[in-house]
Amino acid sequence: MKVENAVEPSKEQLEGFAQPGPEGPIYMLNLLRYKDKAEYEDGRETELTGREAYGLYAQGVFELLSEFGGGAMFHGEIERLMLGEVEDLWDQVAIAQYPSRQAMLDMVMSPRYQEISVHRSAGLAGQLNIETVGAVGLWLAGKPID
Repeated sequence: MKVENAVEPSKEQLEGFAQPGPEGPIYMLNLLRYKDKAEYEDGRETELTGREAYGLYAQGVFELLSEFGGGAMFHGEIERLMLGEVEDLWDQVAIAQYPSRQAMLDMVMSPRYQEISVHRSAGLAGQLNIETVGAVGLWLAGKPID
């Protein structure tokens, strides 16, 4: 299995995401890998780490999520790999919920998102974004646990 972190989606991934998707909410699993030192595309000098620059972006996205009907579901540090094998682990994991693919697209096209996204690219060495659908909750033997 090939694993390749990226900062921006490929043309094919973006076109696929723009297609009609499942009805109802999506949950975006983000596996995040940070640069040691933030690197801004405009060449600005900074003492921020990649994690700190991404934190500025994350704070802005947290506010935008509710404006577009979504929300932050989970955020945590990755400690170790329990099962399987990859060359390098990610630094953090985050799950965000959007009411639909369209809502996520609308958010990333908004002027406010465009303004804060400079911190995302400055801080990220790469990431995996995995779109998921389903209900929030625990399942046992194919049935939800209340």
